[in-house]
Amino acid sequence: MTRTLLVAPRQHGAYATIGDALAAAPAGATVLVTPGTYREALFVGDIALRIAPADGSGAVELDARDLPYPALHVEGGDVSLEGLTIRAGELPAVQTRGATVALKQVELSTGYGAAVDVRDRGTLRAHRVRVTGGQYGFVFEDSGGTMTDCELTDIADDGVIVRLGANPEIRGCTISRCQRRGIYVYQSGRPVIEGCEISHTGGAGIAVVHESTPTIRGCWIHDTRGAGVQIGRGCGGAVDRCRVENTSTPGIDVDAGATTAVTAGDDGAAGRTGAHNATAEPDRHDAEAVRSRLADLDAMVGLAAVKAEVRGLIDEIQVNEWRRGAGLAVDQTSHHLIFAGAPGTGKTTVARLYGRLLAALGVLSKGTFKEVSRRDLVGQFLGHTAEKTAAAFEAAKGGVLFIDEAYTLSRAGSRADFGQESIDTLVKLMEDHRDEVAVIAAGYTDEMVEFLATNPGLASRFSATIEFESYEPEELVLIAQRIAAASDYEFTDEASTLLYEHFAHMHRDATFGNAREARKLFEAVRKAQAQRLLAGGQRPDIADLRRLAGEDIAATVP
Repeated sequence: MTRTLLVAPRQHGAYATIGDALAAAPAGATVLVTPGTYREALFVGDIALRIAPADGSGAVELDARDLPYPALHVEGGDVSLEGLTIRAGELPAVQTRGATVALKQVELSTGYGAAVDVRDRGTLRAHRVRVTGGQYGFVFEDSGGTMTDCELTDIADDGVIVRLGANPEIRGCTISRCQRRGIYVYQSGRPVIEGCEISHTGGAGIAVVHESTPTIRGCWIHDTRGAGVQIGRGCGGAVDRCRVENTSTPGIDVDAGATTAVTAGDDGAAGRTGAHNATAEPDRHDAEAVRSRLADLDAMVGLAAVKAEVRGLIDEIQVNEWRRGAGLAVDQTSHHLIFAGAPGTGKTTVARLYGRLLAALGVLSKGTFKEVSRRDLVGQFLGHTAEKTAAAFEAAKGGVLFIDEAYTLSRAGSRADFGQESIDTLVKLMEDHRDEVAVIAAGYTDEMVEFLATNPGLASRFSATIEFESYEPEELVLIAQRIAAASDYEFTDEASTLLYEHFAHMHRDATFGNAREARKLFEAVRKAQAQRLLAGGQRPDIADLRRLAGEDIAATVP
């Protein structure tokens, strides 16, 4: 016989809190809760039970917004919830680990994290669940189950995440106003997405990457900033009779390296993109743009060896294009690079130009540039890092992903550090997306050697290491002169001589800032000039306003 426990704070003989009732509940029990707000967080272990409002009792709210715990954590149990409102603060509203959880007519919200987080081969059955806020809506990791007739709105990131082989069935759901993607499938996800409406997303309606194989059938996707459905290289599955309206073009964007079967829906907006697009023009080489970018490279101060290395890479790409056009064999090459050297040696500027050169040659589709550092790639908990690293790759699609001070990923600050997880994720993504993203990892020379040793496959992903030497004193003078000219100043001959002497005698250790030192000095000299002119007691003419004199240098440097 099923035992029923009543939660009624003002009723004699009943339990005052839901937690008290759970602590006393035997396996298979039903916990009925009278109306009210219960400010507590619940933990359910390896037990089966049901939680629901008492018959006809009205609204029951579980509020853990001020607590440092998920509102409900289920570990290995079998729990059913009906008709509750659950709110959390900085952690998931419902978090399950290896459990079976059923949610029916439940309303969820959280400030940060997922409304529902299902992991460790768990099973979720969600029916008519409404999510009205959170970092994510539902997260399935190595788990499955069903979502039917659910509604997700106002999500700060992705509406539904399906990863690490997860295989939920998502049917008849409405997903809208997600700042990123409506549904994001990656790392071999295998969901069935059927009859859903997805709209008003900041990115793609449904995005699929990392060898995932979804079945997407009969969905209506509209008013998205990205494609309605975006399928990445190496993915399979099927997109069947989906209706796509008012999205980016093509509405159904399938990479040429994917095997996804597409049956066009009402709009027929299906297409294929990628470096090996069979329908693309065979010659995508913009010769004038290449010449212009190379001229920009040549105009940079110094860096003779760097310029020669980059020109050699560009020459090889151009010759391979000719070989391909002649029907000759062309080895697959990586465009990932290591930029090693001290700060302020032009690594970021050269990386931008390299991306634009690859775009002009037709190797990359956009030539965009995304700069990231450790904080953009490394998360705070297991699985978060892979997600952040993959997101950085998505943002860099068609261009360059520039990882500044990349060696910091391999320097664990504690046993809980997830930097190595980012490196391991990078190794796979760099191979899977080598036709879509050029990764440039930058940092000090010795530290980058250590970085490459952190994963057996990492070094092989990079085609070359380019060494950026520190600038010579005369080159730093020229950089300072160019910085000044860009702001309508000019150094006198005396000032330029003093600049050279200053740079020649500066101590140059591993942290020497190179061009940054030139800019810092210019800013200090400009302030010294302003003080000198104001001390003159009269309005200077235009020549005096532009002139940086020797006395301004002397007032600035020791």
